[in-house]
Amino acid sequence: MSDRIYLDHASTTPVLPAAAEAIARGCVIWANPSSPHAEGRAVRAEMEMARGRIAAALGWSGTLVFTSGATEAIDIALRRAKAGPRIVSAVEHAAVLRSAPDARRVAVTSDGRLDLADLEAALDGAERPLVAVQAVNNETGVIHPIDRIAEIVRAAGGLLLVDCAQSAAKRPLPEADFIIVAAHKLGGPPGAGALLVRDPATLEAVGGQESGQRPGTPSVPLILGFAAAVEADHGWYEEAKRLRARLDAAIEAGGGEVIARDAPRIATISAYRLPGVPAAAQMMQLDLAGIAVSAGSACSSGSLKTSHVLLAMGMDEAAAREVIRVSFGPPTTEAHVEALIAEWNKLAERRRAPRLRPAQVA
Repeated sequence: MSDRIYLDHASTTPVLPAAAEAIARGCVIWANPSSPHAEGRAVRAEMEMARGRIAAALGWSGTLVFTSGATEAIDIALRRAKAGPRIVSAVEHAAVLRSAPDARRVAVTSDGRLDLADLEAALDGAERPLVAVQAVNNETGVIHPIDRIAEIVRAAGGLLLVDCAQSAAKRPLPEADFIIVAAHKLGGPPGAGALLVRDPATLEAVGGQESGQRPGTPSVPLILGFAAAVEADHGWYEEAKRLRARLDAAIEAGGGEVIARDAPRIATISAYRLPGVPAAAQMMQLDLAGIAVSAGSACSSGSLKTSHVLLAMGMDEAAAREVIRVSFGPPTTEAHVEALIAEWNKLAERRRAPRLRPAQVA
């Protein structure tokens, strides 16, 4: 499949060579890092060095708790934070909505950014609430105004949880009480992630490993791969800005719609609508042409459910079902983008082509 074009990096991006080498080295370290013998202590030393390396690369000075990924980190924070009512944005990842099903949902504007007036309304009268907001939406790439959100939450005496799965190593971490990071979104292995905690006293411990925050044996090979990925050169992100601008312009020229066009967006994620053509049909045709994209989050694109993100932005269900997501990673090149544009234009031309009546065909 080496000749295929992969443009679904927001779901999982390929493991970087440096991360793969670190994982392989970790596989020969076979002791349990929780064991007190010399072998266990040696592995623990490797793990603790990796913890420090990840924190340093991300610019984090608080506690770093290793998890199996973003979903577990989200669940730990939402279920065990020593806080009052949970408040989440209406466009959060499905993992947030599952972990806090009864949370008050804050509306977003038509361009996908958090409605700050509704946030203030949700906070009114709430005692030490926990607010969860993505730094970058995983379906549209929209960047929320986290600095302003943090000010509002602090003024209300609340705690802030920011999901940085899509922004870590691409944008600086925000000021928050809890931050989510996933290794497989930035070139590390699936199965590794972290919950960054500003003050451990704000999180209820349950015993076990990770200073009582998570039971279970840590996966040292994956943690080492995680560290190597975070430390890698992510300068390719600047090139992604140019490529995304080229794709946006071509989509609009071809009669498509760029979702949240005028909102601040990360360069690696974009959502596009081709009116009249279902996303499932678009993905199928692009896949047959050797191009991998998705329809919304990878966690829900296979369910055929309409994106809750697009509906929250005010899009009707029919239109929302015509939107695909394109996301870039380190291997993405100009040739990949041009190939996608060519296939997209074919889809658009088929939509515009007049359909013959049976008599005309005969």
